[in-house]
Amino acid sequence: MNDKEVLEHFFGVYLLYCTNPKYKGRTYIGYTVDPCRRLKQHNGGKDAGGAWKTSNRGPWNMVLIVHGFPNSTSALRFEWAWQHPHISRRLKHVPKKKSQQKVFEYCLQILTEMLKVGPWCRLPLTIRWLDYEFFKEYSSCISAPMHMPMCCGKVISQKIKKSQNGALNGMEASSESSIICSVCGLLVQYRELVQCIKPSCLLEAHLICLADIFCKNDSIVPVEGICPACNSNILWGDLIRKKIGCYGNLQEASSSDDDYM
Repeated sequence: MNDKEVLEHFFGVYLLYCTNPKYKGRTYIGYTVDPCRRLKQHNGGKDAGGAWKTSNRGPWNMVLIVHGFPNSTSALRFEWAWQHPHISRRLKHVPKKKSQQKVFEYCLQILTEMLKVGPWCRLPLTIRWLDYEFFKEYSSCISAPMHMPMCCGKVISQKIKKSQNGALNGMEASSESSIICSVCGLLVQYRELVQCIKPSCLLEAHLICLADIFCKNDSIVPVEGICPACNSNILWGDLIRKKIGCYGNLQEASSSDDDYM
């Protein structure tokens, strides 16, 4: 828990837990691109930019955050559905909270159901516990698809460096005419190029060629698959995030289409 992971292109939906004895056990679900700053705002009250529902009821603890959304719209839709499960048409099967059930546990139950249905079940999401004590006690309450990792540790949001775009543009200009697709053997223009997230992997392929390999059981949108060059299991969302410049200095490691209803 002492190590903080720095992530770029961060869109997260978080769960707050109130530690104020007067309001202890209350929860709040929200969206942020900067978890550290957002928690300070909640604990600072409305004047500091916090929500009126959390103002003067702190201190609040951000115990859980779901991230890996492709954009703010996708994350905001997830936030809305988590806040309003009985209005969302995708969550009408979720039973109402039992009288003796804790609100916090019910939030985790809703989250589990959300991760099982589309479009969210196809996203490369990460369920991150920010508080180790909560992780030990409640991590077993969440069940997620196999391609969604659950971890415990602090996170810092970092903006994408502008110099990165310059490097990408330079690579596009110098190599557009010399890249051969590892799958079909034809030339690849840079805008069609996708590479494995493993820095040591030499895969360079057409986006559509790799999508055909990753699509399973006649699915329209690829979720994950095996890299044909290094045989690593790769999340499709990770490939796309690397392509658009969201992994600045990636280390050697594997890591919407609907209305609010």
